[in-house]
Amino acid sequence: MAFQVEGLIAIVAFYLLILLVGIWAAWRTKNSGSAEDRSEAIIVGGRDIGLLVGGFTMTATWVGGGYINGTAEAVYVPDYGLAWAQAPIGYSLSLILGGLFFAKPMRSKGYVTMLDPFQQIYGKRMGGLLFIPALMGEMFWAAAIFSALGESLVAISAEMMMDACTSALMITLMVAPGRIEGKAQWISVPFALSNSAVADIGFTALHTKYQKPWLGTIESFEVYTWLDSFLLLMLGGIPWQAYFQRVLSSSSATYAQVLSFLAAFGCMVMALPPVLIGAIGASTDWNQTAYKPDSPKDNQQADMILPIVLKYLCPVYVSYFGLGAVSAAVMSSVDSSILSASSMFARNIYQLSFRQNASDREIVWVMRVTVFVFGASATAMALLTKTVYGLWYLSSDLVYIVIFPQLLCVLFIKGTNTYGAVAGYISGLFLRVTGGEPYLNLQPLIFYPGYYIEKNGIYNQRFPFKTLAMLTSFLSNICISYVAKYLFESGTLPPKLDMFDAVVARHSKENMDKTILVKNENIKLDELAPVKPRQSLTLSSTFTNQEAFLNIDSSPEGSGTDDNL
Repeated sequence: MAFQVEGLIAIVAFYLLILLVGIWAAWRTKNSGSAEDRSEAIIVGGRDIGLLVGGFTMTATWVGGGYINGTAEAVYVPDYGLAWAQAPIGYSLSLILGGLFFAKPMRSKGYVTMLDPFQQIYGKRMGGLLFIPALMGEMFWAAAIFSALGESLVAISAEMMMDACTSALMITLMVAPGRIEGKAQWISVPFALSNSAVADIGFTALHTKYQKPWLGTIESFEVYTWLDSFLLLMLGGIPWQAYFQRVLSSSSATYAQVLSFLAAFGCMVMALPPVLIGAIGASTDWNQTAYKPDSPKDNQQADMILPIVLKYLCPVYVSYFGLGAVSAAVMSSVDSSILSASSMFARNIYQLSFRQNASDREIVWVMRVTVFVFGASATAMALLTKTVYGLWYLSSDLVYIVIFPQLLCVLFIKGTNTYGAVAGYISGLFLRVTGGEPYLNLQPLIFYPGYYIEKNGIYNQRFPFKTLAMLTSFLSNICISYVAKYLFESGTLPPKLDMFDAVVARHSKENMDKTILVKNENIKLDELAPVKPRQSLTLSSTFTNQEAFLNIDSSPEGSGTDDNL
């Protein structure tokens, strides 16, 4: 493939423009707030995001390169079609559910990251465990989008590696100052539809012409698999720091809900161009184009159908504009992903677990360093492995199976504790891993009803075992929490066995630090027994609702605590 200098120059100029805007935005953020809250301003943007900007940025968080390229690919592939392009509806419903049930409690309690409620209720060790699947999801998501961008820019440059590196570098530099980018609209669909090689997509939706109809079908034996994947997208799309970063950046809890609904609508609208491009690809006689003689699916390039349509069915200037839009989509998603990972690490791991007295300047530098570390790691994954999409899919499974039930429990189920959280974590992870993963050539250890063997000798499951693993994790958390609570409070188990300080020391000053900020929580103020505090109050300084701690310090139980520091 020829090296097109003008295309590369256009893409580099576009990146430089975005970088300059990001530097300007970072300068405004630095000079608009106090030095003491700089790290929080980078994470949640001063909590003053409006409806217009917030709606675009939250939509941009989801509509990235993976969303766009993946939707077009799903519609184009003959064995799938529109019926299996679940991301647009699944993610839109996840935003609606997030707005209805999760946005308001998270924003109203003044959290800074998604992991804050876990560390407040379950402790820093459990927060560290939950950081692992959260980090994996963000990193593999970023790697998949880098890979998608490389596939798109290969239409301009002969070297995919150079484009992926350039894109990753620009995005990483843009995220480091704390910039969030928006989205562009596509104009390529009308040009592709009017190409003489493209048949009527209305006809090819229901009839076979160049390949099977692009609407696709769901066979009766595939219903449970379809539902399992759909629930994974709908419910597993909620517990992501990239989403809650926008929620927590809202100026109010009501705004956070409205932003979620606006983003749900935006995701559906932004899915229309890739759906149409996938349909166009399935309706094209590729022998009439410069791509001939074979079709993309015959050349094992179905995952590149979007850039191929842009390159071979649209005018040159339109293809460059479309690829620029893909680049913008990638930036808006990957910067969110990398910033989310660095935010959780800097606040919930570095600050709350190891350096509770760290200065705000130190936290900012930790975020900057981890942005480059996570950005480089995601780039390496995109370049060195051929299973990025499989790893990202598995990480999405872990978010759905491990984090979602824990989030339900920590926000809505009274009485859950660290023992239940650990049990839910282990049980859900065990059932997911033992169910196997065909994309990673991981053979199952547990064979559920309806399993079958693929041509490559890998077993596949039709049973919705992912949802089963999620429900098991959820119920394990509740059951083990109440059992542990009963055993310790009844005296069946001695207090010294409460290794997590989750029941016996539940009312200590340390645990008050972790629970008092959660309104309507399972521990009420009048239930707190006067006990000797176990740890200093420095943890309270890392949360935003300082009035609650001032009230505690003025109480009789709070007096004299400095003698034990």
